Amino acid sequence: MAPWTLSLLVLSLQGAAAVIHSLKYFYTASSGVPNFPEFVSVGLVDEQLMLHYDSNTRRAEPKQAWMSRVTEEDPQYWKGQTDISRFSQQVYKADIETLKKRFNETGGVHMVQRMYGCEWDDETGEVKGYEQYGFDGEDFLSYDLETESWIAPRQQAVITKLKWEQNKALMEHKKHYLTQVCPDWLKKYVTYGRSSLMRTELPSVSLLQKTPSSPVRCHATGFYPRSAALFWSKDGEELHEDVDHGEILPNHDGSFQMSVDLKLSAVPAEDWRRYQCVFQLSGVEEPIVIPLEEAGIRTNAEKPSDMTTTIIIISLAVLAVLALAVGGVMAYKKRKAKCPPTSDNSSELSEKLNPETQG
Repeated sequence: MAPWTLSLLVLSLQGAAAVIHSLKYFYTASSGVPNFPEFVSVGLVDEQLMLHYDSNTRRAEPKQAWMSRVTEEDPQYWKGQTDISRFSQQVYKADIETLKKRFNETGGVHMVQRMYGCEWDDETGEVKGYEQYGFDGEDFLSYDLETESWIAPRQQAVITKLKWEQNKALMEHKKHYLTQVCPDWLKKYVTYGRSSLMRTELPSVSLLQKTPSSPVRCHATGFYPRSAALFWSKDGEELHEDVDHGEILPNHDGSFQMSVDLKLSAVPAEDWRRYQCVFQLSGVEEPIVIPLEEAGIRTNAEKPSDMTTTIIIISLAVLAVLALAVGGVMAYKKRKAKCPPTSDNSSELSEKLNPETQG
């Protein structure tokens, strides 16, 4: 067995054994942003949007067909989610004003964000919880589940950190939610959406290059689940030098994409045959292997055919004649383009900001 085949088989077995599911909620409250809701909350299961609320509609709504099953067990589920979001909307609106004072801000655009949730390994049963806040695009507070404490990277957040940590009931509730309530809801959602969340989709994998001197990009798109590996190998061994790994990004259809670049200037022409791009999807035994071959690289530097060149020349000539004719009878009028506009009852970040009854 070739070295790369052995390494990929190990990777495949590891991937199949570790399926990690996640439940995340994102809150965004803003002020001074034209044509944008003052408050938006969304919920995601395994990176799939399943719930949405905003201050314009004032209604929590499902975003996956399988979420309709939740009302079979709880007919009041959507009313409850709507009530939670409406309450949070009022709290966060007040919190923005409080934080503006702490940072000596007045008008302008401001934003408070919150992200919280949990991960669950359905093989080992391991659970991880997390929560963090941001203000105007910078970290404000983050929760450390291991130490059961809050981390305040900015001086203006220390007052909130101390207040929350002194509230023992709140801290115990926080731990209980992240380690018990959140994982329980996550398991329910995974059961509801199993046919979608547990599906397997292989990607299309392509080699791309902008110019002959640019890196060769190996791009995989359309795969699911998110647990996947993409890398360049040489003689069956994964490369760690002269490569640049991109992030895993979501597609509009719920699948994912990722890429990894190979610095071609570091590869002698006679060694091309020793390089491959390898894609491995969790739970799939056979990898997708794309050899580094000039014929397989799609590039923007391709020369047009003679027929294409002829068509272009004829088209330019016709356009030139039309331009002269039209120019003799019509005046050019400028139009000014219009720019689109940019896009708990507490007056501070407090324990009432965290109504973790949300599933």
